[in-house]
Amino acid sequence: MPEEATKRLQSPVLSSDSSLSSAPEIAEFSVGDTTPVLNVERARAVDLSNLKKRGRAKESKEASVPAKRTRRETGTKPIYREATEEEKEPKKATEAPGGTADKAERKGKAEANGISPTAVQNKTEEAVEVASKVSTKRTKKSKKAKVETVKEEELSPDSPKKIRRRTKVTAEVQEEEQGLGLDTPKKSRKGTKTKLEVPEEEDPLGEIPKKVKRKRKTKEEKEAEAMPLAARTASLKVYIGAHVSSAKGVQNSVTNCVHIGGNAFALFLKSQRKWENPPLQEEHRDQFRAFCEEHKYNAASHILPHGSYLVNLAQEDPDKAKQAYDTFLDDLQRCEALGIKLYNFHPGWTGPSARPSAITRIATALNRAHAATSTVTPLLENMAGKGTVIGNRFEDLRDIIAQVDDKSRIGVCLDTCHTFAAGYDLRTPQAFKATLEEFDRVVGMKFLRALHLNDSKAPFGSHRDLHQNIGLGFLGLRAFHNVMNEARFEGLPMVLETPIEVKNAEGKAVEDKGIWAREIKLLEGLVGMDVGSEDFGVLERDLAGMGQEERKKYQEAFERKVEKDRKAEEKRKSGKGKRKKKEEEEKGEETEESTRSESD
Repeated sequence: MPEEATKRLQSPVLSSDSSLSSAPEIAEFSVGDTTPVLNVERARAVDLSNLKKRGRAKESKEASVPAKRTRRETGTKPIYREATEEEKEPKKATEAPGGTADKAERKGKAEANGISPTAVQNKTEEAVEVASKVSTKRTKKSKKAKVETVKEEELSPDSPKKIRRRTKVTAEVQEEEQGLGLDTPKKSRKGTKTKLEVPEEEDPLGEIPKKVKRKRKTKEEKEAEAMPLAARTASLKVYIGAHVSSAKGVQNSVTNCVHIGGNAFALFLKSQRKWENPPLQEEHRDQFRAFCEEHKYNAASHILPHGSYLVNLAQEDPDKAKQAYDTFLDDLQRCEALGIKLYNFHPGWTGPSARPSAITRIATALNRAHAATSTVTPLLENMAGKGTVIGNRFEDLRDIIAQVDDKSRIGVCLDTCHTFAAGYDLRTPQAFKATLEEFDRVVGMKFLRALHLNDSKAPFGSHRDLHQNIGLGFLGLRAFHNVMNEARFEGLPMVLETPIEVKNAEGKAVEDKGIWAREIKLLEGLVGMDVGSEDFGVLERDLAGMGQEERKKYQEAFERKVEKDRKAEEKRKSGKGKRKKKEEEEKGEETEESTRSESD
């Protein structure tokens, strides 16, 4: 082997000629360090088996040109040139770096520079090992790489080299951009990449990022969180709770209600914000029933699931109506599987159709659902909105019930916030009595089966569905004293839907379920309380003071909206009046003209 090839690996330029005499140099390893330094300047490595394959592919391509022409001109089959004997004969690989001549030259140079022969040998072995990783291209068909040596050229041992902060560095073969001193041609078709391992201790900055581990809760912390925030009150004729979470299974809603000290609760039977949901698991069903029995919850009377917000039984489009009905029916079937007999849902909205026809579609869907189930009773919730919303007037509820065949399996859930925002007052004993009398006259008190307890952020008659905590909103504590002491509400499930989100020390919104626990005790404490007592007066003033700023903000917003609507209505009427006057003038002119023509 020639002496010039002591430090370099070669890969020939791709061509149809199999000669290796014109191949450029590929790599040099300096021996002045104990660590091999890669100084690849004018080089590249190519698997010789790949080279042979590409060379033949080119010859085959050249041979195919006249063959195709012959086929087109004469209609004969293509004729390909056969490989010569020289081409068929396998080529011998030249000696790879690390051979006898390579070691001899390295030894000579090292002795001239005052380096020990052992260091030279170790250096050479390490250099060859690294070079084989960089310059040898491995393929699926060929595991052994053939390398060719080339003429050596002196390079500076201290050429610049960047060290990355990461432990693994991926470098393209065109290492010139990486600062490794490579002077190679552009990246090959396959984009050969080489991974260089950089030990963590060689990181010059010592700033390897560490993974942030989330602190796990201790056993004591988990037990503390599971402890009830308040004890359940027994021997009361009112059953108060909240709409609790059923995440990770409906069975968890039972323990979540125990946690806040509630005697009734609402839940979602599945995700309320998507159409497709997995079926109810038998294990979850059995656990739910077992927990209800263990904690003494009457699933038939005091558990009130809430329907999906997506469902609109008044939907006119056939496909959308089917989708809504299927989701509604699936919820009713889940109720029966869990032993639940009450199910609350929003009636829906009319869309572009007339209100009477939309109400008829709701009643028709309820009749179909009754035929497909046997025990559950759907409850129509009264609404706060206006316009196309169904249920904001008691008359809407009456008209739906009138078209339901089985009157024993239909009911109403009154929401205090919705009732107040829709224009039915509850604040004073007189107003509260008048509202209930109207409900009884229009709908019938016998259909009232449940209550949602929420104060209102928006003023009376605003038609805004904005729930507020008890005593802080426009309803005030006096309205809830009326509710808690109404004899006709005894035994009904009363469910809080008040906000419980607060900001923690970091400014992030988190849930404080202690709010529900305190509100349950507050409402239970109103039963039998004298409104003229000092205790009630102090409690009412304190709560009202806490919500004063928010009430002022919403009052001002409401007044601005009312003024805006008033101006829009005046403009509409003014435009309508002008159009009517113009139409009358045009009609008068036509009449005058026809009279003149008749006289003529």
